[in-house]
Amino acid sequence: MSKGETASGPVVYWMSRDQRAQDNWALLYAQESAIELKKPLEVVFCLVPSFLGATIRQYGFMIRALQETEETLKRHQIPLVLLEGNPENEIPKYLDRSKSAILVTDFDPLRVKMKWKKRVAAKVKVPVCEVDAHNIVPCWQASLKQEYAARTIRPKIQRQLPDFLEAYPRIKKHPIGTKSKDKLIYSDKIMRKLTVQMGVQEVDWISPGSAAALRRMKKFIAEGLADYEEKRNDPNASGQSDLSPYLHFGHLSAQRVALAVKAAEASRSAKEAFLEELIVRRELSDNYCYYNPNYESFAGFPEWSRKTLNKHRRDSREYVYSQRAFEHGETHDELWNAAQIQMVRKGKMHGYLRMYWAKKILEWSGTPEEAVRNAIYLNDRYELDGRDPNGYVGVVWSIGGVHDRPWGEREVFGSVRYMSRKGCDKKFDTLKFIRSVLGEAEDRK
Repeated sequence: MSKGETASGPVVYWMSRDQRAQDNWALLYAQESAIELKKPLEVVFCLVPSFLGATIRQYGFMIRALQETEETLKRHQIPLVLLEGNPENEIPKYLDRSKSAILVTDFDPLRVKMKWKKRVAAKVKVPVCEVDAHNIVPCWQASLKQEYAARTIRPKIQRQLPDFLEAYPRIKKHPIGTKSKDKLIYSDKIMRKLTVQMGVQEVDWISPGSAAALRRMKKFIAEGLADYEEKRNDPNASGQSDLSPYLHFGHLSAQRVALAVKAAEASRSAKEAFLEELIVRRELSDNYCYYNPNYESFAGFPEWSRKTLNKHRRDSREYVYSQRAFEHGETHDELWNAAQIQMVRKGKMHGYLRMYWAKKILEWSGTPEEAVRNAIYLNDRYELDGRDPNGYVGVVWSIGGVHDRPWGEREVFGSVRYMSRKGCDKKFDTLKFIRSVLGEAEDRK
């Protein structure tokens, strides 16, 4: 990423997207570099006071897992140092204070993260190395350009996958001790200090951290993988893996999941269906955000969809709802309301319903721009895995036809793919889903 001169202090890994001690190529590279240079190794995490609308729901999930990560690293003689503030300022100050030899970072295609890293690299004098510990095929290696669709990136990933889908070495107990006296504050103390929005409550159906992530992965492979193809699009069937929050926060490596799925006893078609989502679709989302600086706006839509949506911009809309009405699930559509209520309560919405949910926001918003803003606001506020390339691409696929093709023309949507309530009724038992969500909501009152 940048060159410089090594100093006398430790190798520092700036952990951000991949918040785990094992199965982390960035950490492994940092340790290898530290051993080669005969240096201590330190991990730094910079807690940003406000990040893209995240609430205590997301901060709590992240911070409680960081305490587990700290404990694992400590057993390997690697301290985890918590900084608080803007990384552009705090990381360079820490490197200067510790006389760091090298800075290693993990990869993130989001605009704000790339800006932080660019500005940190410009401020420091030591070498800065970026490692993609999130994707199996590194984002810049998978493709050198923004890909049009899954069908264009799939062969590129599949061609390179054998070179990258390999077993992880274990992190070692680091042979050189550090003089760092910084410690991660206990999670409860950090939580009390936070000034983030507290109105969106933490959830209790899923436990944070790498140990919980591995347990859930094993349970899904043992009990859910065989039926994944059949059940994944039915919100009543509990057919999804529920691994997305762990993958988002980096508590679990996609590569670890892929290796476990490939080794599992399940049909080839079930494995391929799951790996398509885990590898191709996730890496396509990173590709889009990395190469398109307008990844969360109308300006980032493909030319054909901007043209068709502009043509239908002034079409009459039977219903137009405010952001508040969307947020509180106060539309005329009970299915949409149930999906929104589920997301507000659980921090997770079924993948098939997320598509329907976002497309109806387009249909019931005054403009496509407003629809994108509404969908991203709600997704990032309530979803545990919000503020993620997968989330942004899910929104712009639904509203702006990204990674899709033109379909038959209709009001409001133009030739962007349409989804109807009747289509959902044919796909699964919508009334059962509505009753289950509303019934659970009543039970919690």
